[in-house]
Amino acid sequence: MGTQAIVDIIAGHAREVLPDLGTRPLGGADSLRELGANSIDRAEILMLTTATLGLRIPLVELAQPRNLGELAALLAERGARVA
Repeated sequence: MGTQAIVDIIAGHAREVLPDLGTRPLGGADSLRELGANSIDRAEILMLTTATLGLRIPLVELAQPRNLGELAALLAERGARVA
């Protein structure tokens, strides 16, 4: 699965958790923190995303990426697939 498809999945989950985002376009350069996600929101978005992609990754391993693009690249590298 390509990184853009994963960014789209992350963005969809971010909209579920942060309804104030509405239809604002989200891309790889966006940061969950800058979008207003607190630590609990970010953990929920990550758990939803890893479940959707069929991955079992400790959340601590997903703390380094600075934006959605870096997160998507890491998930793609870990073998993301649509469950």
